[in-house]
Amino acid sequence: MKTWFITGISRGLGLALAKAALAAGDTVIGTVRSGTPDLKAAAGKLQVLTVDLADGAAAEAAVKQAFATAGRIDVIVNNAGYGLFGATEKATDAELAHIFAVDVFAPFRVIRTALPYLRAQGSGHIVNITSVAGRAPAPGYSLYAAVKFALEGFSISISQELAPFGIKVTAVAPGAFRTDFLSPHSMRKSDTEAAYAGNVGKITATFEANNGKQIGDPDRGAQAIIAAVNADNPPLHLLLGSDALRRAREKLDAVIEEIDRWEELTRSTDHAPVAA
Repeated sequence: MKTWFITGISRGLGLALAKAALAAGDTVIGTVRSGTPDLKAAAGKLQVLTVDLADGAAAEAAVKQAFATAGRIDVIVNNAGYGLFGATEKATDAELAHIFAVDVFAPFRVIRTALPYLRAQGSGHIVNITSVAGRAPAPGYSLYAAVKFALEGFSISISQELAPFGIKVTAVAPGAFRTDFLSPHSMRKSDTEAAYAGNVGKITATFEANNGKQIGDPDRGAQAIIAAVNADNPPLHLLLGSDALRRAREKLDAVIEEIDRWEELTRSTDHAPVAA
C-alpha cells in the first residue's frame, strides 16, 4: 500500500487520481484551495488540506504536515494548476506572475521541501502533471505552454539529479481530458485583441466549443498514472491520450526535419580543426 500526496484533488484529473488510489487501498493526503472534494474513504485513508499553493510558505507547510502525519510518502503528484488563454500581447504582468506561481513555483517548492524526507527514505516517486501544450504548443496559450515547458525541463533534470537516491520522476503530459479544465473554474483568458482573431481567436473558440466533449477519460487517465507508478521501470515521459500522442509525434518529426535541414549551418560554428 502506498501513501500519496496529491495537489489539487477537488476536481479533474486530481480528483480521479485520488479516487483511484483510495479504491486501490492506498492512503491519500490531498490539497484543495477551498471546499470539500467528493471522495469517500475508509477511516484514516484520506486527509484533505486546504492550501493556496500560490502562497509559497503555505505550500511548504502542507508538505511538512503531510510527512508529519504519514511518516513516509511514496508518491508526490504535482497536479494543481490552471490554463491561461489569449494573445501574448494582451497578457498582464499579474497574469504572468500568478500562473508561474501556481503552475511552476508551487511544484518546485513542494519538491524542494519533500526531498530531504525522500532521500532519508531512500525511495519515492515524483509525478509532475504537465501538458502536451508544453511539448507541442499551439497559438493562443503561450504562457500556459511556457509554464508546462518549464515543468517538463525541470522534471528531466531532477530525474537525473535524484536517481542516485532511489527517487523516480515522471512528467505526465495529458491531452484534452473531459474535466472542467476548459470551464471558468480552471481556464482563464487574457483580454481579447482583434488583430489575433484569425489564429488565437479561432483556437480559443475551438477550446470553448470542445468543453465537455474532450476525448480523454479522467478515470482511465488516473489508472494509467497508477500503472506507471507501479511499473518496475516507470517512464520519465508519459503521454496521456491519442490526441497527445499525435501532437507529440508531429512535433518531434518537425523538429528532426528542421535539425537536419540546418545541420550544415549548425556545425559551421565550431572552431576550425587545428592542422597537424
